[in-house]
Amino acid sequence: MNEFRELTLEDEVAFKAYLNEWDDLDAIVPSATNFSRYLSFEDMVQKLDVRKFDAEWIPNTTLFYFVDGVIVGAANIRHHLNEQMIKTGGHIGYGVGKSYRKQGYATKILATALDYCKTLGLDKVLVTCDEDNIGSSKVIMNNGGVEDTPYIQKEPGFEGVKSRRFWIEL
Repeated sequence: MNEFRELTLEDEVAFKAYLNEWDDLDAIVPSATNFSRYLSFEDMVQKLDVRKFDAEWIPNTTLFYFVDGVIVGAANIRHHLNEQMIKTGGHIGYGVGKSYRKQGYATKILATALDYCKTLGLDKVLVTCDEDNIGSSKVIMNNGGVEDTPYIQKEPGFEGVKSRRFWIEL
Protein backbone atom coordinates (compact mmCIF):
# COMPACT_ATOMS: atom_id res chain seq x y z
CA MET A 1 0.00 0.00 0.00
CA ASN A 2 1.25 3.48 -0.89
CA GLU A 3 0.73 6.44 1.43
CA PHE A 4 1.78 10.09 1.19
CA ARG A 5 1.49 11.56 4.64
CA GLU A 6 3.09 13.32 7.57
CA LEU A 7 5.23 11.39 10.02
CA THR A 8 3.83 10.15 13.31
CA LEU A 9 5.74 8.98 16.36
CA GLU A 10 5.02 5.40 15.26
CA ASP A 11 7.19 5.95 12.14
CA GLU A 12 10.53 6.21 13.96
CA VAL A 13 11.89 2.83 12.81
CA ALA A 14 10.86 3.48 9.19
CA PHE A 15 12.41 6.96 9.31
CA LYS A 16 15.72 5.68 10.71
CA ALA A 17 15.84 3.10 7.89
CA TYR A 18 15.20 5.94 5.43
CA LEU A 19 18.17 7.88 6.84
CA ASN A 20 20.39 4.93 5.91
CA GLU A 21 19.45 5.60 2.28
CA TRP A 22 21.52 8.79 2.32
CA ASP A 23 25.34 8.65 2.13
CA ASP A 24 25.60 12.22 3.40
CA LEU A 25 22.87 13.31 5.80
CA ASP A 26 23.67 16.96 5.09
CA ALA A 27 22.65 16.29 1.48
CA ILE A 28 19.27 14.78 2.39
CA VAL A 29 16.41 16.19 0.36
CA PRO A 30 14.18 17.84 1.33
CA SER A 31 16.40 19.53 3.91
CA ALA A 32 13.50 19.63 6.40
CA THR A 33 14.13 15.89 6.85
CA ASN A 34 17.79 16.39 7.88
CA PHE A 35 17.69 14.67 11.27
CA SER A 36 20.79 16.51 12.54
CA ARG A 37 18.62 19.65 12.85
CA TYR A 38 16.54 18.08 15.61
CA LEU A 39 17.10 16.91 19.18
CA SER A 40 15.19 13.66 18.69
CA PHE A 41 12.68 11.97 16.40
CA GLU A 42 9.87 13.28 18.60
CA ASP A 43 11.31 16.81 18.30
CA MET A 44 11.41 16.47 14.51
CA VAL A 45 7.79 15.28 14.26
CA GLN A 46 6.68 18.15 16.49
CA LYS A 47 8.68 20.82 14.63
CA LEU A 48 7.54 19.61 11.21
CA ASP A 49 3.97 19.98 12.45
CA VAL A 50 4.58 23.49 13.84
CA ARG A 51 6.20 24.63 10.58
CA LYS A 52 2.83 24.41 8.85
CA PHE A 53 1.75 27.51 10.78
CA ASP A 54 4.85 29.10 12.38
CA ALA A 55 5.37 32.76 11.47
CA GLU A 56 9.18 32.27 11.52
CA TRP A 57 9.02 30.12 8.39
CA ILE A 58 7.21 30.12 5.12
CA PRO A 59 4.34 27.84 6.09
CA ASN A 60 5.24 24.39 4.80
CA THR A 61 4.22 20.76 5.06
CA THR A 62 6.57 17.78 4.86
CA LEU A 63 5.03 14.56 3.57
CA PHE A 64 6.64 11.14 3.28
CA TYR A 65 5.97 8.57 0.57
CA PHE A 66 5.53 5.12 2.10
CA VAL A 67 5.41 1.89 0.10
CA ASP A 68 4.28 -1.07 2.20
CA GLY A 69 5.41 0.72 5.37
CA VAL A 70 8.83 1.70 3.98
CA ILE A 71 9.69 5.37 3.41
CA VAL A 72 11.09 5.72 -0.11
CA GLY A 73 11.07 9.51 -0.33
CA ALA A 74 9.65 12.79 0.91
CA ALA A 75 8.50 16.19 -0.24
CA ASN A 76 8.49 19.55 1.50
CA ILE A 77 5.71 21.79 0.21
CA ARG A 78 5.86 25.52 0.81
CA HIS A 79 2.39 27.05 0.97
CA HIS A 80 3.55 30.29 -0.68
CA LEU A 81 6.86 31.77 -1.81
CA ASN A 82 9.05 34.61 -0.64
CA GLU A 83 11.55 36.45 -2.84
CA GLN A 84 14.33 33.90 -2.26
CA MET A 85 12.13 30.86 -2.93
CA ILE A 86 11.04 32.39 -6.25
CA LYS A 87 14.70 32.47 -7.28
CA THR A 88 15.66 29.00 -6.07
CA GLY A 89 13.78 26.49 -3.98
CA GLY A 90 10.27 26.94 -5.30
CA HIS A 91 7.14 25.46 -3.77
CA ILE A 92 8.31 21.84 -3.61
CA GLY A 93 11.55 20.15 -2.64
CA TYR A 94 11.58 16.37 -2.91
CA GLY A 95 13.99 13.49 -2.58
CA VAL A 96 14.14 9.72 -2.96
CA GLY A 97 16.35 7.28 -1.04
CA LYS A 98 19.20 5.87 -3.13
CA SER A 99 17.78 2.31 -3.23
CA TYR A 100 14.56 3.60 -4.77
CA ARG A 101 15.89 5.95 -7.45
CA LYS A 102 15.22 5.39 -11.15
CA GLN A 103 12.05 3.43 -10.34
CA GLY A 104 9.51 6.19 -10.95
CA TYR A 105 9.10 7.18 -7.30
CA ALA A 106 10.29 10.77 -7.78
CA THR A 107 7.68 11.28 -10.50
CA LYS A 108 4.97 9.84 -8.21
CA ILE A 109 6.12 11.91 -5.23
CA LEU A 110 6.08 15.14 -7.22
CA ALA A 111 2.69 14.31 -8.77
CA THR A 112 1.24 13.61 -5.34
CA ALA A 113 2.81 16.79 -3.94
CA LEU A 114 1.17 18.74 -6.78
CA ASP A 115 -2.19 17.25 -5.79
CA TYR A 116 -1.55 18.46 -2.24
CA CYS A 117 -0.78 21.95 -3.61
CA LYS A 118 -4.27 22.01 -5.11
CA THR A 119 -5.73 21.53 -1.62
CA LEU A 120 -3.81 24.66 -0.58
CA GLY A 121 -5.56 26.64 -3.32
CA LEU A 122 -2.46 27.00 -5.48
CA ASP A 123 -3.03 27.09 -9.23
CA LYS A 124 0.59 27.42 -10.35
CA VAL A 125 3.63 25.88 -8.67
CA LEU A 126 7.35 26.58 -9.04
CA VAL A 127 9.76 23.63 -8.82
CA THR A 128 13.52 24.10 -9.16
CA CYS A 129 16.60 21.94 -9.50
CA ASP A 130 20.31 22.45 -9.98
CA GLU A 131 21.42 22.60 -13.61
CA ASP A 132 23.37 19.34 -13.33
CA ASN A 133 20.43 17.38 -11.89
CA ILE A 134 19.21 15.86 -15.15
CA GLY A 135 17.03 13.27 -13.40
CA SER A 136 15.13 15.90 -11.44
CA SER A 137 14.62 18.10 -14.50
CA LYS A 138 13.07 15.10 -16.30
CA VAL A 139 10.81 14.38 -13.31
CA ILE A 140 9.65 18.00 -13.28
CA MET A 141 9.00 18.05 -17.03
CA ASN A 142 7.17 14.69 -16.79
CA ASN A 143 4.83 16.44 -14.34
CA GLY A 144 4.10 19.29 -16.74
CA GLY A 145 6.96 21.63 -15.85
CA VAL A 146 7.60 24.48 -18.28
CA GLU A 147 11.07 25.94 -17.97
CA ASP A 148 11.45 29.59 -17.04
CA THR A 149 14.55 31.78 -16.85
CA PRO A 150 17.25 30.12 -14.71
CA TYR A 151 18.66 31.81 -11.64
CA ILE A 152 22.42 32.04 -11.04
CA GLN A 153 22.89 31.84 -7.29
CA LYS A 154 24.85 34.54 -5.48
CA GLU A 155 24.45 33.24 -1.92
CA PRO A 156 27.65 32.33 -0.02
CA GLY A 157 28.61 28.72 -0.64
CA PHE A 158 26.41 28.51 -3.75
CA GLU A 159 27.94 31.28 -5.89
CA GLY A 160 27.56 30.53 -9.59
CA VAL A 161 25.28 27.50 -9.17
CA LYS A 162 22.56 27.66 -11.80
CA SER A 163 19.04 26.81 -10.64
CA ARG A 164 16.68 25.66 -13.35
CA ARG A 165 13.17 26.94 -12.67
CA PHE A 166 9.97 25.24 -13.88
CA TRP A 167 6.36 26.33 -13.52
CA ILE A 168 3.58 23.75 -13.38
CA GLU A 169 -0.05 24.74 -13.94
CA LEU A 170 -2.42 22.84 -11.65
